Amino acid sequence: MIGAFRHAARRGLFLFDPETAHGMSIAALRSGLVPACRISPDPRLVQTVAGLTFENPLGMAAGYDKNAEVPEALLKLGFGFTEVGTVTPKPQSGNPRPRIFRLVDDEAVINRLGFNNEGHDAAFRRLSAIRGKGIIGVNIGANKDSEDRIADYVTGIRRFYSVARYFTANISSPNTPGLRDLQARESLAALLSAVLAARDEEAARSGRKIPVFLKIAPDLTEEGMDDIAAEALSHGLEGLIVSNTTLARHGLKDQRQAKEAGGLSGKPLFDKSTAVLAKMRKRVGAALPIIGVGGVSSAETALEKIRAGADLVQLYSGMVYEGPGLPGEIVRGLSKLLDREQVKSIRQLRDTRVDHWATRSV
Repeated sequence: MIGAFRHAARRGLFLFDPETAHGMSIAALRSGLVPACRISPDPRLVQTVAGLTFENPLGMAAGYDKNAEVPEALLKLGFGFTEVGTVTPKPQSGNPRPRIFRLVDDEAVINRLGFNNEGHDAAFRRLSAIRGKGIIGVNIGANKDSEDRIADYVTGIRRFYSVARYFTANISSPNTPGLRDLQARESLAALLSAVLAARDEEAARSGRKIPVFLKIAPDLTEEGMDDIAAEALSHGLEGLIVSNTTLARHGLKDQRQAKEAGGLSGKPLFDKSTAVLAKMRKRVGAALPIIGVGGVSSAETALEKIRAGADLVQLYSGMVYEGPGLPGEIVRGLSKLLDREQVKSIRQLRDTRVDHWATRSV
């Protein structure tokens, strides 16, 4: 019955273009039409990462709640944390529509949104009104027309320091021209130095040290991964998020929409992003936290990210196809998998297949 209802609901939403359907889902969450998920707490799923304690390792990735409209509603779906943004200092409209495309046969999405958002002030106002204790991260970026992109990231740190539980510096979107150039070693060193210096100043002022994560692309060379790992470690970064969408189009069934420009997410991204995750785990060692993203659509795929080296996992595109019940299903499914594995903490399964995934080509 639940499957039939989900299928009917998906067919209804898919009558609308993807961006309209996304707006409808935000409106439904904001209005309370989507019921909260009841999950029995499982202490085996509790994770402490970068000084934060997560009730479970599953998070909503940035890109869904760009303007911090529904973070608390998302947490009620069963997520252990959620990430708003990407937010830029000034509002911007992003790229021309249409700019989101469903590849239904592949259970994938291509987007070329281009950091469309209402800017810092709107997001800050909404986050300041939240009184709950859930973990809400803020994903910060640079405006397309910025004359100093590093300064935009610094501004994000300072603007949201009082309301963010963690920050993500997003330098990996393929939809802002030149943004991925910040992953080059010299540029990355300058970015991390500026962002972490601003964070440290705010920490000294407030008495609270907010962790900073770096979100990277899956379309990296081995040398590029070496450089990112070296800079992350030398600057004392709190963690990595691996990975953003890909420009690759290998093996897609929908060859017509595969020609659309933009970043690909969903099930086809799973293998590539998981291999990059494992390769980065091998490079940075056991201590640095990593959040795994890309193609998570079930408890099994979430756990495989953890086996490949992730401390936490995030999803987004999976909910396009499975609906708002997916996070609850994954969290309950993780508990069942831990029953099967007979472990006291999901942490015990981290890295158990890192060697398998690290040998994969990307």
